[in-house]
Amino acid sequence: MKTLLSRLRTPPLPRRLWPLLPLLLTLLLLPACAPGTDSADSNENARRGTASSSPHAHYSRQGLPPEAIATLALIQQGGPYPYRKDGTTFQNRERLLPQKPRGYYREFTVPTPGARDRGARRFVTGGDPPEVFYYTEDHYRSFRRIELAPH
Repeated sequence: MKTLLSRLRTPPLPRRLWPLLPLLLTLLLLPACAPGTDSADSNENARRGTASSSPHAHYSRQGLPPEAIATLALIQQGGPYPYRKDGTTFQNRERLLPQKPRGYYREFTVPTPGARDRGARRFVTGGDPPEVFYYTEDHYRSFRRIELAPH
């Protein structure tokens, strides 16, 4: 039994992601603490495709992984970012996003569990401050626009 459990151990969290851990835990626990919501309401809202009173329900309804929600929170608070390339200019060489002047788009890494590098998941934002958000899970081969809930 001990051998089986030792094989099931997950690899340790890379040090560069440690600053994200409290934020991620907060984001995961916050919807459960929201007043006036319970799991039945959340399940019903998810089935109907409507948002609950949780400020993060809008994100999860769009099928974003928890790491993407944490990255969105970092973008909205202006960092600090765990990767050196986060916040750098995205060139839009693939021309899959609307044509804008150079410097309009910025890229941000969405951590991929188990990846030894930055992985393929990114947010690309447009504007300063960001006014439009795009998510890619296949390293810029495709994008989907993410609509943020108003504050």
